[in-house]
Amino acid sequence: MKYLVIYCLLSLVFWSCKDQSKANETISSKLKKTSIDTLSTFQEKANYKTRLKEDSTFIAKGFDFPVGKPNANGYYNAQKFKENNHLGDDWNGLGGGNSDLGDPIYSIANGYISEAKDYKGGWGNIIRIVHFYNNKFYESLYAHCDSMLVSPNQFIKKGEQIATIGNCNGTYYAHLHLEIRNDVDLDIGDGYSTDTTGYLNPTDFIKKNRN
Repeated sequence: MKYLVIYCLLSLVFWSCKDQSKANETISSKLKKTSIDTLSTFQEKANYKTRLKEDSTFIAKGFDFPVGKPNANGYYNAQKFKENNHLGDDWNGLGGGNSDLGDPIYSIANGYISEAKDYKGGWGNIIRIVHFYNNKFYESLYAHCDSMLVSPNQFIKKGEQIATIGNCNGTYYAHLHLEIRNDVDLDIGDGYSTDTTGYLNPTDFIKKNRN
């Protein structure tokens, strides 16, 4: 009986150590995967920025408006930059209401699609494009899209259709919320703020940088 008790105790110690070893291996593999994923993200950012700089095919050579291309014909700016602390421009069809629902949205310049994602809530579908222009990086953001016609991690040319105008699942009347940023690493933000650091007046910027 004494030997049986000792055997049972030794068995428990053995299996406990084995289970702990497996747990340590699992934690180690998870940490390793996280570090690899993080590294991959950094490498991807570096790679697309390098390509934008070096590949003349995708360097931005000028900017157009995102609707009624190239001059926003048939549209008006319903809520301008800084109006009510607005961080972008709201482009609406001249017919008002949902008359522009489903209308095409175009890339304002050559660039790289860094994100195409449904943010839910008041943002809905959003596309973000990074541009390299006059040796600087800029980002254009297109919000409340009805349908997105592009995927992340691809290059695009000016004037190519990227989405259609939406109303964020009925949250608003249909319109395009457009932002232009000179800081491409900002978070999504709220669309409104008294602090405009990193944000540019979209209409002014486009008008000054036509091609």
